[in-house]
Amino acid sequence: MHLRDTIIKWKLHHLVIWMVVFGGWFFFRYQDFPNLNVAFKEVAVKVATLAILVYLSNYWLVPRFLYRKKYVTFALLYLGLIFAFGMGKVYVNALMLRPYFDEPLFSEFKARFYDNIIPLFLLVSTGVAAKVMTDFIIAQRRLAEISKEKAEAELKFLKSQINPHFLFNSINSIYFLIDKNNPEARQTLLQFSQLLRYQLYDCNGDSIPIEKEMSYLKDYVELQQLRRDKQYQVNLRVDESVRNFNVVPLLFIPFVENAFKHISHFTHKPNTIDILASRENGSFNLQVRNTQEKNGAAAIREAGGIGLANVKRRLELLYPGKHDLKIDNTEEEFSVHLQLDLS
Repeated sequence: MHLRDTIIKWKLHHLVIWMVVFGGWFFFRYQDFPNLNVAFKEVAVKVATLAILVYLSNYWLVPRFLYRKKYVTFALLYLGLIFAFGMGKVYVNALMLRPYFDEPLFSEFKARFYDNIIPLFLLVSTGVAAKVMTDFIIAQRRLAEISKEKAEAELKFLKSQINPHFLFNSINSIYFLIDKNNPEARQTLLQFSQLLRYQLYDCNGDSIPIEKEMSYLKDYVELQQLRRDKQYQVNLRVDESVRNFNVVPLLFIPFVENAFKHISHFTHKPNTIDILASRENGSFNLQVRNTQEKNGAAAIREAGGIGLANVKRRLELLYPGKHDLKIDNTEEEFSVHLQLDLS
């Protein structure tokens, strides 16, 4: 892992920022206190209070209330937290400053409010403003990336698209040329036609009913099974709960294609592909597992998994913060577990 990734993962840059804030605050204020020990404690309490409020606001209040348009709840909680933490800071500082400070806690309330609550409100609000602005810039950048990739995908699609009417008319002609006594060939051609129809027509929108996406996967699996003998076992299971929601089209097929591409070719034991689609606790789960030979794992790593890399990128753009993708590549098995948050 690179140093930059390590810093971001453990939020080490945050620690540096707060150390700088503490150092600057201490440098400009230490002379206002009877000794360095008292000054150190007082500044530490102030910086800790500010840090806690900034993180509570930016990582709890803003995402949960402000971004969900619960403005009144956000304002009440925001002001309440600032007031509570501000008065708590006054109380803790009063304890640490004794015997140098012996006035009652709530004496000169207006002066205390002006010196503690208002500066705290302004500082925390600055942190919230920075958070909102940063999230806005990231969201705009992500939208631009999505628009660009969508335009590029549509352009590639238009360049590669055959005249669909000619294609389907040709398939229909071939269908009626096949002897009626050969139902398997007719059914296979019909499934192939359905796959094309899905890719050419149904996938033009931004989302598709999950039932159609699962039907497409089933047709693809059945066509692939025609190329395999009994030594290959393909198990596809779609739970009844997988219905009544939309997903981005053609999002799951790369995982299934990858399973067929890298499946093992054992002669002494079964070669298996297991595909399971389920829905649980507001999340859609897709698990794809295939057996592979030792050189298969190395082949996937060496090839770089271009198809899987593209899917990862699409997930980052289309389901930011609402997906979890786990890939396990061992010498004997390759497995993918994708979880999509449907809320």
